[in-house]
Amino acid sequence: MRPLHVLVSDTSVLIDLDRGSLLTASFRLPYRFTVPDLLYRQELNSWGDEELTKLGLSVEELDGDGVNRALSYRRQVPALSLPDCFALVLAQTRSWILLSGDNALRQLAVIEGVECHGVLWLLDEMRATAAASNRELHDGLTAMAVHPRCRLPRPEIRQRLASYAKHL
Repeated sequence: MRPLHVLVSDTSVLIDLDRGSLLTASFRLPYRFTVPDLLYRQELNSWGDEELTKLGLSVEELDGDGVNRALSYRRQVPALSLPDCFALVLAQTRSWILLSGDNALRQLAVIEGVECHGVLWLLDEMRATAAASNRELHDGLTAMAVHPRCRLPRPEIRQRLASYAKHL
């Protein structure tokens, strides 16, 4: 069995999972999910925070150097929110995996050498580990895809939906 990895999520991934009713399934994965404390307070406190912590979401703090690095990233890439910068630094300093749906954050993660994935990768992991059925994944991805704020790549959505449908 592979070692337990820690995934540092931004808010967009959690929102996508919630839209697809796949939050619970994601916490069945052999990963520990965490967010930085600033992101939790500013973006999750009023949105499902109790549910998330009951599922197993942990909240981590940055030290002073980490906070300074996050502030530096924020100045360097103004398109990023401060909570996103905190998530990047948390993943970077602890050698954890970053989960993000934000292109600017993903690009900076690549530049900084931080492993980064998105919600489609999580769906692939759910399928590979049987954390969710093909029906759950198909219905969940369909719900995400029809949402007006969906930013997932359409060709990859179509490919996965077709693959899930073959095994319903």
